[in-house]
Amino acid sequence: MLSILIVDDDPAIREMISLALANGGYEVQQAGNTMDARQAMSRQTPDLILLDWMLPGQSGFEFARSLQRDASFKQIPIIMLTARGQEEDKVAALEAGADDYVAKPFSISELLARIKAVLRRTRQDSGGEILEAGILRLDQGTHRVSINNNLLELAPMEYQLLLFFMTHPERVYSREQLIDRVWGTSVWVEERTIDVHIRRLRKSLESSAHDRLIQTVRGAGYRFSTHD
Repeated sequence: MLSILIVDDDPAIREMISLALANGGYEVQQAGNTMDARQAMSRQTPDLILLDWMLPGQSGFEFARSLQRDASFKQIPIIMLTARGQEEDKVAALEAGADDYVAKPFSISELLARIKAVLRRTRQDSGGEILEAGILRLDQGTHRVSINNNLLELAPMEYQLLLFFMTHPERVYSREQLIDRVWGTSVWVEERTIDVHIRRLRKSLESSAHDRLIQTVRGAGYRFSTHD
């Protein structure tokens, strides 16, 4: 049974979501702030976190950024819940490490669809093939990425993007095509989201100059290429 941690300071919202998730077959943990969330995660690592932006003490935004710096929890997908619906807020949430963003007020059916989509993307089994581009190596069986045998800690969506690029080298893909191929057609994703995740993936690869493999093709999209 998959476990989901709800981090929201509103008990009514937590209970509403918790009931829907339990009815959907998920195991649920709750926390009203990030300190309680940390304690819950120390007892059981969740498969996904629903995280409110505005929390007492440390904000959800700051908490997401801290998880991105923690190798033990970086792989956990995060869906940010917030009443802040401006484009810059969405970009900030994605930059902080969120894999998706749901604006309040939201319907339970929409939230459940987003949860299923994120879990499907981040937990899909790609088989055991090992992909290589020079000293960059992606092991599909273990979901490990390394450069010259040094492991990289990639967030779930950055891993899925890199996997797609390495299995489809040299071809240019538009943002819309990447959304369809990587995110899927069941969930609406803004094209700006692609740019944020590309930027995060490049940042993870830049220390070894492998960020150059993900090339921007002006007016067309992106491609993965070992050729300059």
